[in-house]
Amino acid sequence: MNHPTTSQHAVFSLVVAAGLACAPPSHDRPEGVMVVVQEQQSAWLRNFNPFLPVGSSRWPSAAGVHEPLLIYSPMTGDYTPWLAESFRWDVPAEQLTFRLRPGVLWSDGTPLTAQDVAFTFSLIQAHKALDQGGVWKLLAAVDAPDTHTVTFRFKEPFSPGLLEVGHTPIVPEHVWSKVEDPVTFTNPDPVASGPFTEVVRFESQVFELGRNPHHRSGPTGVERLRFPAFSSNDQITLALAQGDIDWAGAFVPAVERTFIGRDPDHHHAWFPIVGDTVFLYPNTTVAPLDQPAVRKAISLAIDREKVVQVAMYDYTVPAHPTGLSDGYAEWRIDPVPEASSWVRHDPARAEQMLDDAGFPRGADGLRQNPDGTPLTIELTIPAGWSDWVRAARVIARDLRAIGIDVRVQGRDFTAWFDAVARGEFSLSLGWAASGPTPYRMYRTLMDPDGVEPIGQPAAGNWGRHASPRARALLDAFERTTDRAEQQRLAHALQAVFLEEAPALPLFPSASWGEANTRWVTGFPSEANPYARLSPNAFPEPLLVLTHLQWRDAEAAP
Repeated sequence: MNHPTTSQHAVFSLVVAAGLACAPPSHDRPEGVMVVVQEQQSAWLRNFNPFLPVGSSRWPSAAGVHEPLLIYSPMTGDYTPWLAESFRWDVPAEQLTFRLRPGVLWSDGTPLTAQDVAFTFSLIQAHKALDQGGVWKLLAAVDAPDTHTVTFRFKEPFSPGLLEVGHTPIVPEHVWSKVEDPVTFTNPDPVASGPFTEVVRFESQVFELGRNPHHRSGPTGVERLRFPAFSSNDQITLALAQGDIDWAGAFVPAVERTFIGRDPDHHHAWFPIVGDTVFLYPNTTVAPLDQPAVRKAISLAIDREKVVQVAMYDYTVPAHPTGLSDGYAEWRIDPVPEASSWVRHDPARAEQMLDDAGFPRGADGLRQNPDGTPLTIELTIPAGWSDWVRAARVIARDLRAIGIDVRVQGRDFTAWFDAVARGEFSLSLGWAASGPTPYRMYRTLMDPDGVEPIGQPAAGNWGRHASPRARALLDAFERTTDRAEQQRLAHALQAVFLEEAPALPLFPSASWGEANTRWVTGFPSEANPYARLSPNAFPEPLLVLTHLQWRDAEAAP
């Protein structure tokens, strides 16, 4: 892995030097208390509703407090049965049956049954705002013929539905049936089936979750999860380096020097490039970003090599033109036809495309709209994400070089996510859905069925791009379980993506994960890749939380 130059992280180095030069690692830790950092928030709000968007409910509401039927991990390329012990397609791509694991209890000791699963799906059917994955756009009915069997019938054949159904968090009917408004319910004292359900402490700057006394994983020695509030990557990096965090999923610049090097025996990081791709999202309802030529010109202006070097410290690589990471290499069109490739650095071509589209440079060198007004675009980002902040600055510089006045606007994560989901932005960095095939990514980028009116939150299609051609291909993909036919359809979806440019791929996201094994062991690693080390990909953290062990007092360093 290449290291960044001194100039590239000079500011960060000064922060590290000031904060760490004389500070010894902090090794004091109450017995059984593991410190986790996944969210970046300046203060905590007590909310454990697992159906709310990222940033609204606390981690791990949907991946540690509540649990799903199955867990898919790209590290294994397969599903791990969770609340369900098995599943089968009764009718290919149309009817799916799960057999629940026997003996599972809710945290109040009540048995978890198939009726709870059926109730959960009826709940999100009745309250659309809770159906973040849009599962009821797919389902016709959910039935529980006995206490351990649940059957799902799709409206039409839908082979990718296993993931959507399998990853939905399950809640207890005897609690949620009494909730007056599940959409605004904060679930402050959750009754759930996950390994950590007990809120033993909740303050604005720190909260703690205790173990579920009825969880089937049994004792591990890790009795509590402690969550301190941090508002930026830099704060997290300092705490990691001092040994004050046991598990995190933050971007850490120069991780070998700033984190691993502080305690090589116990500080570990693993960043496999198997996650989703980071995109520059244009709001395709906003002029001139509604024009494919303008979107492609913006893409051609971006120096992705520089973005990866400066912002990502070479932990990843520039995006493939199709937006598919190396985890989907077998699905990609490769090589991409030269005429279709706009995911490269070619500012001269970008300038020509803008000229041809009617956006000339004015006397001040900046481009003008056809009516003579300045072409000014706001690029919004979550303020505390230092890697994305640097990426945005590189992108803004590149766009200014071709005459587009770009203004970078940082927002608190919750405000940023809300604005992007509601389509109240012009340009924004963002992620796209991933899964076992390319289907979910292209669905979230181009599906007309995922387009919500401006002001209404969208589950994934933040750019509001509606492609009838993509919808036809997605329909065909949904109806088949034949791998060769899915491959052909994936190639056709890539061709539509390359023609319409609904979003601009920047780089595949590394799955950031850091662990301190001074007190806690059992984390995944390159040598033991049972899951990603990152706590950021729901519901995969459950695989990690149920593997961890507290070191015996006599064995602890």
